[in-house]
Amino acid sequence: MAAVPLDLLDRIRTLERQVRELAGRAQTRPAMNRITHGAVVIGEGGSLDVRAPGGAQVLGVGQFPTTGRYGVSMAREDGTGIALEVGGNDTTASQMIRLFPRGGYPSSPIVMDDGYADGYLGRPWVPIPLAPSAPVTASDWTTTHVGTIWTQHAVLAANWSIHAPAGTTAEARLMLNHSGNLTQLGNTVTATGKEAFTSQRITPKTHGLSRGDTAVLLIQARRTNGPGTCTAWCQGIWGGNTANASEA
Repeated sequence: MAAVPLDLLDRIRTLERQVRELAGRAQTRPAMNRITHGAVVIGEGGSLDVRAPGGAQVLGVGQFPTTGRYGVSMAREDGTGIALEVGGNDTTASQMIRLFPRGGYPSSPIVMDDGYADGYLGRPWVPIPLAPSAPVTASDWTTTHVGTIWTQHAVLAANWSIHAPAGTTAEARLMLNHSGNLTQLGNTVTATGKEAFTSQRITPKTHGLSRGDTAVLLIQARRTNGPGTCTAWCQGIWGGNTANASEA
């Protein structure tokens, strides 16, 4: 009988041991609550649903079952509603990011980006500081209010007025100084023997500002008739979100 080299027998025994180890590992079920290497992929309409002991969803990632849209939803464990939503089940929400108060969705969000004007802040609205009132007697346009704006929102919600005593007429307008270019925003308001108010929404198509632009807002007024002292008022100017696609 021919002699079999010992090293060949050792190799055969090593191979047999490795085959047994592989067979054993193939029958061993890996831990289902830990991932140590690689990425987790949930595709083809799948989702991740994390719930509190009481059944309230705390985290939902993937496809929303009602509309088929994709997004992220985070809620409070007490079941008071959604706290943070990216995208969302609402078909009108686009891919907005929204933070909700403790009442949760569908309460009005307290923080959000603009749903129609991409790149702008939607909420909260931010007031633009201007002095409250100033007397007007000159017949030429006179600046009564001035304030600097750092653009965060797409819309300027502007409220101002002009008061003229009996027998006197005055008018006021809102102006924008951007890079040295002076432009009127919205309409001129005119008052005779009374106070005339205006409330206007100034959209990007009118003000032409992009997010991050710095400009100066001015209210100008003049007396056009009569001897009385008129008063220009600024009830408030805020940066706000668009109400629909036409304002973007």
